[in-house]
Amino acid sequence: MVSKSIKSMPAIFLGHGNPMNVIRPNKWREGWTALGKVLPKPMAILAISAHWYLPATMVTAMPHPGTIHDFGGFPKELFKIRYPAPGDPAFAKRVYELLAPLPVTLDNDWGLDHGTWSVLYHMFPEADIPVVQLSIDRTKPPLLHYEIGQRLTALRNEVILILGSGNVVHNLQLYEWDRPGTGAFDWAARFEKKVHELLQSGKDDELINYSAMGMDATLSIPTPDHYLPLLYVVGSRKKDEKISFPVEGFDGGSMSMLAVKIS
Repeated sequence: MVSKSIKSMPAIFLGHGNPMNVIRPNKWREGWTALGKVLPKPMAILAISAHWYLPATMVTAMPHPGTIHDFGGFPKELFKIRYPAPGDPAFAKRVYELLAPLPVTLDNDWGLDHGTWSVLYHMFPEADIPVVQLSIDRTKPPLLHYEIGQRLTALRNEVILILGSGNVVHNLQLYEWDRPGTGAFDWAARFEKKVHELLQSGKDDELINYSAMGMDATLSIPTPDHYLPLLYVVGSRKKDEKISFPVEGFDGGSMSMLAVKIS
C-alpha cells in the first residue's frame, strides 16, 4: 500500500555497480532488498541514472517505459530480465514544471536503463510503482546538478522517492573483472572515506567541487557520469536531516557500492 501519511519521503543514492549484481547473489542486492522493505512505499519514483547522460535535460514521459539492456558481453539470462513498472506522464509534467525555466524535454523514447531497473528489481520487485527517469546533462557543471536536486526537494513531501543511481568511485579501466571480490584500492578507499565525511558534515560545496580533492578524485571519477547522481540526492537534503549508509563496500577494487540515505 502506498504511504500517504508520511511527512517526507527519504532520498536515496545507490551504487549499482556491475550489471551482474542483478542475477548474482551478493550483499549488494541483499542490501537493496532490505532497503526496499523498510522504506515507505512511494507514490512514484524519480530516478537519476548515470546511464542517461547526454547533452540535454530530459524526463521520460511515456505511460509504459521499456526495459533497456544498455550493456554487452553478459549472459543471456541478464538480457531476459524485464522491469515492467509503469511510467507517469502527469508526474513527468510535474518535474518539467518544477525545473522551469531550465529547458526540459519530455521524452517518449528512452525507458528505464540498467542504472535504474537493476536496483529497483530488488528494492520493489512487484514493479507496481510508477518510475520516471531524469537525464543528466553532461554539458552542465556539477553545481547545476546539485541545484536541480534542490528544486526537486518539494517532491519528497509528495511521497516521491528521489533515487540517484551511480557509484561514488567508478573506474572501469582499473576494475578487476576476473576478481570482483577484490578490496578497495588505496586511492579508492581514501576518496570514498572523504566523501563519507563530507556527507556527514554537510560540506556540500566540497562534494560539488570534487575535482579539487586531487589525484584520488581523478582516479575515482575519471568521468563524472556515475558521481553526479549523488549531487541530485544531496541537493534535495533538508535542514537537520540525517545521513546513513545502508550499503557499503567495494567491488573489483575500483567500484564503490556505497548507498546514501537522507531522511
